[in-house]
Amino acid sequence: TDLRPLDILSEAVAAGGLARGMRVFQVQEVRGFQLSASRPRALGFPASRLFIHCDRFPEEFSVIVTLRALRVPAKRNEYIFTLMVEESPSVLVGLRYAPDKLHFLFWSQERAGGWQTRVTFPNVSLSDNQWHTLVLAVSGQSFSLTVDCSIPKDVVVETPFPASLSVRRASFYLGNRRRRKGVFTGLLRQLVLLPGADATPRICHAVNFKVATLSVPTVLQDVPAKPVSNEVLKYPYETDMKVTLGARPRCTKQEKAQFWFNASRRGLYLCNGSTWLSMLEVQHRLDYVEEYQNLATNSETMGIEVFTIPKVGLFAAMANRVTPPGSAIYRWADGKFVHYQNIPTYQAQSWKYFTIGKKIFLAVANFEQNERGQEFSVIYKWSRRKAKFITYQRITTHSARDWEAFVIEGEAFLAVVNHREGNNHNIDSVIYRWNPRTGLFETNQTIPTSGAYDWEFFTIGPYSFLAVANTFNGTSTKIYSHIYIWLSGSFQLFQSILTFGAADWEVFHIGDRVFLAVANSHSYDSGMPAPSNFYAINSSIYELNITAQMFVKFQDLLTYSALDWEFFSVGDDSFLVVANSFDGVTFSVNSIIYRWQGYEGFVAAHHLPTMGCRDWEAFHTAEGSYLFYSSAKEPLSKVLKLKTT
Repeated sequence: TDLRPLDILSEAVAAGGLARGMRVFQVQEVRGFQLSASRPRALGFPASRLFIHCDRFPEEFSVIVTLRALRVPAKRNEYIFTLMVEESPSVLVGLRYAPDKLHFLFWSQERAGGWQTRVTFPNVSLSDNQWHTLVLAVSGQSFSLTVDCSIPKDVVVETPFPASLSVRRASFYLGNRRRRKGVFTGLLRQLVLLPGADATPRICHAVNFKVATLSVPTVLQDVPAKPVSNEVLKYPYETDMKVTLGARPRCTKQEKAQFWFNASRRGLYLCNGSTWLSMLEVQHRLDYVEEYQNLATNSETMGIEVFTIPKVGLFAAMANRVTPPGSAIYRWADGKFVHYQNIPTYQAQSWKYFTIGKKIFLAVANFEQNERGQEFSVIYKWSRRKAKFITYQRITTHSARDWEAFVIEGEAFLAVVNHREGNNHNIDSVIYRWNPRTGLFETNQTIPTSGAYDWEFFTIGPYSFLAVANTFNGTSTKIYSHIYIWLSGSFQLFQSILTFGAADWEVFHIGDRVFLAVANSHSYDSGMPAPSNFYAINSSIYELNITAQMFVKFQDLLTYSALDWEFFSVGDDSFLVVANSFDGVTFSVNSIIYRWQGYEGFVAAHHLPTMGCRDWEAFHTAEGSYLFYSSAKEPLSKVLKLKTT
């Protein structure tokens, strides 16, 4: 137990400087060697430099490794070190890792001609761009791996490690097996062989287990060796200027000052400790739209909510009409949405995702009663332990169509749109305020609405607004929808706008200009002659006039029973897509993407075939930008990809 550590990594650093193919990098304030694949033999040295008095490998020993591994593609192995005889391609002793696995290799000569044994430790996750310290303890048939001083993983194999393994004419190779294939692509800080002992107790007393050291080359130590006089440092040194490729990595304090290159957007981003800041980005232009994924849903889908749960992923909640099976939540995995969770709903109309502090919620607007004749809409809370949404609070609603969540002066609110109670469409919709003491939403204000469909909250400067889309008052769809402003602790009427079966409001900004678009669904009045087409009707875009302190009409666009607007941007260009649902004859109607053309306003750019289109959602991933539409007439929703140039 008193044998000295054999520092394999230090031995590779020649007296005159680093070996060819070795460079020093500093990441997360810790230094390590990056090894080049171009000259694998240059990263080797004779084993006799370590085994001075004996040419036998120890029978019992520990290997201590501190490394920072990059993400390894599936079915690829990378070697941390090998010990090989010059005239043979076989590995006498070696350590390599694959995705979620670590393999220890050794050569046993107990059988005729020799035999290589592989000891595998499964479920070892190293490819997370973090520093890790591994301790591998070997004794006969027993092999134990400790990662960052956690609970050891023990493996017993049939073939014991050889009691007398000759290292004559053998050499150690760092990060390779004497070939370019399988070269270690990460950073290596510590590689030590400790004969005759389990090194775990000597390592696991440190404060920071991940970078605990037994022996580290001088050039990698916290305080670099001072050069004699003013001579140039012998070691090539580079600061933490590593650029990460691939999917969007996390950005925390540990990644601060790291760069990420997004190949799909040709953009360079800098982590500021919490978010990725664009440093250089090619501005894309929308070229065309292509069908990307057909998503078979539980039933017809009345609404979609796309959201991201931090450190978990991207999700889409579908408001499905039929119960059972209720509504489904999908998760984005491997470039597509896959089913994640089912939630019982009752002719669900929409979902709303929101957070309060660290709490994550998802509220559903139920249109019908449950099996017991009760009419509730439900707020679900994300359970980190169960990794799913669980029931949190039930709220009595009346044919609820929509939820809107918002914060005013640090207080959280949740507003529900009540569409009708029985045959009465002129009822109150309700605004709830979060009570931090009880942890529940409580009634704060009621607002009279008429067959309402949608709430839209927005802010302009210090002012908060809430717009309601009134659809039907019992006799006519030609009614006023209202915009309210928050004053003295409640919402008060700000402006009324004549609408025709309004189903949605969408607020958006282009530069310093503020717009509000309404989706008009149909024109009906029991006291007036029927129009030639109830459903071919203008939907309107309004712009805020600061001088007049009101929204004024900016543009009319012909739509066909429009039920939703969605605003999105591609590069410097702005777009609106409308959900056209019915033209009076068929539900198979083109929905249209309009491009912002400045003085010309919005101009039709793309016509998208849709079936009873009910809702649009725009979202982005590291792979690109997408549009997601739901159909209220068939159990099929579609993800479309925006192709850019």
